[in-house]
Amino acid sequence: MRPNLISNLFFLIFLVIIFVLDVNILRMNPLIVIFLASILAYLLFREKMGKKLPCHFSHLVLLYLLFLFISDILLRNHQLLYFIPFSLIPLLVTIIFSDLEVSLIMSLILAVTFSFQLNNLFWGIIVFSSGIVATLASWKVRKRVKVIQAGMLAGLVQSIGILFMYNFKVENPKDYVLFFLNGWVCGIIVSGVLPLFEYLFDRITNISLLELSDLNNPLLKQMILNAPGTYHHSLIVGNLSEAASEAIGADALLSRIGAYYHDIGKITKPQYFIENQPLGKVFHEELSPSLSKLIIINHVKEGIELAKKYKLNKRIIDFVSQHHGTSLVYYFYIRALENIEKEDKFDDESFRYPGPKPKTKETAIVLLADSVEAASRAMREPTPSRIAELVHRIINNKFIDGQLDECDLTLKDLEKIAEVFIRILTSMYHTRITYPKKGTT
Repeated sequence: MRPNLISNLFFLIFLVIIFVLDVNILRMNPLIVIFLASILAYLLFREKMGKKLPCHFSHLVLLYLLFLFISDILLRNHQLLYFIPFSLIPLLVTIIFSDLEVSLIMSLILAVTFSFQLNNLFWGIIVFSSGIVATLASWKVRKRVKVIQAGMLAGLVQSIGILFMYNFKVENPKDYVLFFLNGWVCGIIVSGVLPLFEYLFDRITNISLLELSDLNNPLLKQMILNAPGTYHHSLIVGNLSEAASEAIGADALLSRIGAYYHDIGKITKPQYFIENQPLGKVFHEELSPSLSKLIIINHVKEGIELAKKYKLNKRIIDFVSQHHGTSLVYYFYIRALENIEKEDKFDDESFRYPGPKPKTKETAIVLLADSVEAASRAMREPTPSRIAELVHRIINNKFIDGQLDECDLTLKDLEKIAEVFIRILTSMYHTRITYPKKGTT
């Protein structure tokens, strides 16, 4: 079952449970309905202005209903307030969706809702303050321990809030400790359930991305052993992509990790790709251009199959499927034209990758970095001027060929990307001084 279908199913189940249990919030002041409708109107206006939500709207509603369900059950059974996970949802929203504005809006919604549940504005302020701290402390977090630390900071804010509520009278020290532990436990829970919500919402977090960069990952291990040239190529493409993404405000970590895996399809037949071939041995010399083209193009399909076999996230699989777009396999196309009398009739479409074209800035950057890195290796004299000319030519060709039509890259972005590529490649291929031989003057 697809993740979005599962999340929608959970959404419906929670909705039914809340109505069946007659959750208190449904019988509260209609002002809460006006407030929620206003937030919905703002989010819809936000999308209309071009700032798309980082998720389906049902995902946010599902998380809201989850908090509503937990808080109402505990309040209904007269449980103590420090059992309610105040910072749980803000932490999840921030880490999974990586949208600061949406995270703060969710904190505000939870705070207003909770203040209505208790008919106490002060508790709403504590929930909102805790949510803000949890959001800021977990923004672009890359380690699970940082998630726990963010929860601890949120718990500290909750304890300070209680201190203000008691007018700085330390009458019951246990309350301060328990509200601090509340935030700490929320951080621990979030770090544990992240994989579940990543699957449920079809997302990938920075924490999971860094785990994929581990060299003990089976796919990377296979690439290092079976296709070392491809692995080295992927590392350079990753560095180029990360730097270019930072320059235009795209997701740099996602670009780098996506680049690491974009060529995993070459693992199955590494000897047919030039970077893995031994010196003096070219396997394609014995094959017709049409057969060579099929082998080269097929590495995309085989990469997708490997990615699914090893259960890679869909956002990583997008790099595998889109890193060539519908580009022409130019070398073998030219060879086929030279042997036109020996070949069957064909058109250039049969020598193109199946696509799809890049849909995001990150996959488009990897497409460009992949082409630029491969072409720069073939340069005989990689001077700065030649590198600059090569980078601009490749980017212009991809643009004219329509490979960037379906992503959000602007001409200004492309210029920044070109500058980064030129700077890094020039540094890589810089000349060195000639050292004198030992014993000479």
